[in-house]
Amino acid sequence: MGGRPSSPLDKQQRQHLKGQVDTLLRNFLPCYRGQLAASVLRQISRELGPQEPAGSQLLRSKKLPRVREHRGPLTQLRGHPPRWQPIFCVLRGDGRLEWFSHKEEYENGGHCLGSTALTGYTLLTSQREYLRLLDALCPESLGDHTQEEPDSLLEVPVSFPLFLQHPFRRHLCFSAATREAQHAWRLALQGGIRLQGTVLQRSQAPAARAFLDAVRLYRQHQGHFGDDDVTLGSDAEVLTAVLMREQLPALRAQTLPGLRGAGRARAWAWTELLDAVHAAVLAGASAGLCAFQPEKDELLASLEKTIRPDVDQLLRQRARVAGRLRTNIRGPLESCLRREVDPQLPRVVQTLLRTVEASLEAVRTLLAQGMDRLSHRLRQSPSGTRLRREVYSFGEMPWDLALMQTCYREAERSRGRLGQLAEPFGFLGMQSLVFGAQDLAQQLMADAVATFLQLADQCLTTVLNCDQAAQRLERVRGRVLKKFTSDSGSVQRRFIRGWGLCIFLPFVLSQLEPGCKKELPEFEGDVLAVGSQALTTEGIYEDVIRGCLLQRIDQELKKTLGANDVSCTLDGCLEVPWEQEGADEETEAEREGGACPRQPDSGAQIQPLCPPPSRGTFRS
Repeated sequence: MGGRPSSPLDKQQRQHLKGQVDTLLRNFLPCYRGQLAASVLRQISRELGPQEPAGSQLLRSKKLPRVREHRGPLTQLRGHPPRWQPIFCVLRGDGRLEWFSHKEEYENGGHCLGSTALTGYTLLTSQREYLRLLDALCPESLGDHTQEEPDSLLEVPVSFPLFLQHPFRRHLCFSAATREAQHAWRLALQGGIRLQGTVLQRSQAPAARAFLDAVRLYRQHQGHFGDDDVTLGSDAEVLTAVLMREQLPALRAQTLPGLRGAGRARAWAWTELLDAVHAAVLAGASAGLCAFQPEKDELLASLEKTIRPDVDQLLRQRARVAGRLRTNIRGPLESCLRREVDPQLPRVVQTLLRTVEASLEAVRTLLAQGMDRLSHRLRQSPSGTRLRREVYSFGEMPWDLALMQTCYREAERSRGRLGQLAEPFGFLGMQSLVFGAQDLAQQLMADAVATFLQLADQCLTTVLNCDQAAQRLERVRGRVLKKFTSDSGSVQRRFIRGWGLCIFLPFVLSQLEPGCKKELPEFEGDVLAVGSQALTTEGIYEDVIRGCLLQRIDQELKKTLGANDVSCTLDGCLEVPWEQEGADEETEAEREGGACPRQPDSGAQIQPLCPPPSRGTFRS
């Protein structure tokens, strides 16, 4: 495994990559500016539009998504030539992985040997599967294993491996000492990969939404219509992945033949070269986006001032242009939907429903069990440290990877079936979809836990005996489960609508691209007359197609769920899979406040039969 690139990236190669990054930013930033304007218009129209009467029933948890810090000894394959060497590994709460020469180095605040963001990595625990993947990187060298070192270390069986594979970065090979340690690290690493991967999708900032839309539009202009997992990660990581995908064929053709070594040694060297290229591109993309930040902040402030006074005029003009466009493209659009989408839509909707429904049902089961444990502990030891420990454990349920694994596994079960259904439409973003379902499960668990703890703390007073307090908790339990059921239904519909759009919208746009796009120039004058970059003919054109698709998805949802409240509002037509209500939205639980009945004041308080829980015990 001693093969290495024939030379590191020299000055000329770095300069070439810098030019590629500059070209990407020059072409991408105009899309981003336009989507920032559209995002501000969407936000203002939502604020001024009719408010839906029913929001979330559960409180919104104020705790940020995180992973529990995990640390312990591992061995790592590293060095030139690579050797298995002991290290001390630490997964930080933000999902970043670091490794040190030994535990004392970490505890004394020493420098780590290496670190990485886990964005885009895939974890493998099978050595055979990893070797197959490595062989596939350089298939032309498969017959050259005889030229490798006779003691090639990846040929030596590894009992409890943890292989982190990335399409554009150096692979990381670790090994645990026991199966239990391997299992714990597997859960922790998977949690870190998801946490860092969905940072933009979880964000509710208009700029994050605008960035993701701009990436999609930029790639469509390059001829790539199908959704995939390129949007996992931070903004700089996403742009890096976009450029790496564009450059990978040329990079492989130009550099792979010159790599020394053979077979898996050459594949290993190839990942090291890719890592160097990825690092250079990431540095350039980060610098470019940082340089754009002041302009972005100024643009957002300016857009707010210019769009808000004219929002009514903008929306009226948008509606007029949309109506005319809808008439012009109705024939080809309906033909495409009937021929391509309608035959597959029922199966896609049903599979999406099974994916999220099973995951949220597992959340409900865990939530009910956790509330039952608290009620049981209250009867046994209402004021002891064991109750406080149980309350703490209950509050940590959303971040307990081992506990939540049952919910996350349910989100994985339909991956293969759904992938088969979606692939003909060019959708290759199954990892993003699974992460989205898992994020929803975690968020709903966090909201339910926060709601229970707040309502429990409001209801329990020092005048209650143990049985009375337990009865109050039972009533809180019932209310929380009722709210959970309500929010779960809303989440399922939002998930199906959002991911239905991700699967079908790019495909329909690609099918209509040759003909319907030719209709757009005749509408340019009407849009340009408004004088706002928040409106574009292309944006209105996509909104029209999106609205028609959502009408079909909603009709299928009504058949599947028997729901009468599935509607397609303007805001609904612009939904994305991860978009959730804002943290500052007033929920029913907040409006109710201390709605739990309290003991009336009287001259003689009821003396508890056993010491009651102190006020604040149930605060998370």
